[in-house]
Amino acid sequence: MATTQPPATRDDPGKAELPPGAVPVVDVAGASQVRHPLRWLAVLLLAVLAAQLIHFLITNPHFEWGTVGAYFGAQIIGQGIATTVELTAIAMLIGIAGGVLVAVGRMSDNRVLSTVCGAYVWFFRGIPVLVQLVFWYNLSALLPRISFGVPFGPEFISGHTNTLITPWLAAILGLGLNEAAYMAEIVRGGLLGVDQGQTEAAAALGMGRARVLRRVVLPQAMRFIIPPTGSQVINMLKATSLVSVLALADLLYTVQSIYNRTFETIPLLIVACLWYLIMTSVLYVGQSFIERYYARGATRHAPQGFWNFALFRRRPDAPSPAADSPLAKEET
Repeated sequence: MATTQPPATRDDPGKAELPPGAVPVVDVAGASQVRHPLRWLAVLLLAVLAAQLIHFLITNPHFEWGTVGAYFGAQIIGQGIATTVELTAIAMLIGIAGGVLVAVGRMSDNRVLSTVCGAYVWFFRGIPVLVQLVFWYNLSALLPRISFGVPFGPEFISGHTNTLITPWLAAILGLGLNEAAYMAEIVRGGLLGVDQGQTEAAAALGMGRARVLRRVVLPQAMRFIIPPTGSQVINMLKATSLVSVLALADLLYTVQSIYNRTFETIPLLIVACLWYLIMTSVLYVGQSFIERYYARGATRHAPQGFWNFALFRRRPDAPSPAADSPLAKEET
């Protein structure tokens, strides 16, 4: 919008008379900077607390940083990390695939299918994942034998449950099926977030339902699905520590097995915490890149990336609608 210096009027030479639509020019050269004493007080308080924390970490001998360094790159710890990453990947694949199927089933016009899918989400979201893990691990108490064949007919394959349901399979079932229930709600929320007019417009162009879902709805829904899915991956990585109750050698169980022999509890737990932080940070970086990719063309802010958070970078200001107006472009 154009700004102009107001001309003096005949009655009052100091009083400005602005033309319609003009903005008066304000001289801010002599304005004083706004001070924020409480903000600086908060910074000072945080600096004191940070110094206290660093002093505690350095001077407390019970941390045993030498032991931490010795076990940080140990081969047995690496094996536990590999098991944790493998569990996370498999459980998330099952969760995402199952979640998409359950979400589509819940949105189906078939009442029986939508009811069954809704009951699945209700059941697995209502039971703690630790209870599910223990249940799958002790399934042999309920079903001593598992068989596959014709219902109420001959059996083709059968075997003892304790042989089939190993700790590894129990962990995969418990984590994957529980994750599918949560992913179903995430996917369903993303699909519902797309305007119904988009579907109707695509259908009016003669596109089939599958093509509308693949080419129109799903690309727009990804902007709503990706951020919570990234959070679910990070949560899954941390939730794998629960499989230590099944004696499965993930990162936490490996650390526990070591400090049960050496009684170096705190240093080994610090090793586990450091590796969990490293892995979740890597996932955080990947999530920020994927979010930025799917946020292209959106009117909202670009997501706050990991490096902006780590380097204290300020999120860029959003362009005001007035800046995009043709009048503002003429001024520039």
